[in-house]
Amino acid sequence: MTAKDGFTEEEWKLVAEGPATAGMIVSTAQKGGTFRETFALSKVWAEAREAHGRSELLDEIVASKPAYDRHRYDSPEELREQGLQRLREAVVLLEQRAAPEEVEAYRSFVVKLAEKVAAAHEEDGSKVGAAEGEALDAIRASVAGGGA
Repeated sequence: MTAKDGFTEEEWKLVAEGPATAGMIVSTAQKGGTFRETFALSKVWAEAREAHGRSELLDEIVASKPAYDRHRYDSPEELREQGLQRLREAVVLLEQRAAPEEVEAYRSFVVKLAEKVAAAHEEDGSKVGAAEGEALDAIRASVAGGGA
């Protein structure tokens, strides 16, 4: 099992910020719904905390509030571009250090969180708007594998 102490401070920050960054990429993909989307992110986080014990890695990530440096990115475009790159880097790091089932649990958590954020607010009569759908596809590709 993989714990926080298996990473440097900077590596842990990369891994821990991944899920919340994915949520913010989706949340900023289209205007509107920010309150509902933020609430959805928090709800998924709390649900993961309640599922304690399934993954030491996820237990340590969700033990704290969602980590997200809102000053790191100057625009939604920069958030998307750099955030997706950081997600890829986090998965590569986890593929090197964590058990395969923990890497898969991390991927699943990131995608589930992003999907719940996307579905939290109807966009143009649709549960998930076009821009949010594109953001979800990009997030799925980013966490699919180290080289994705």
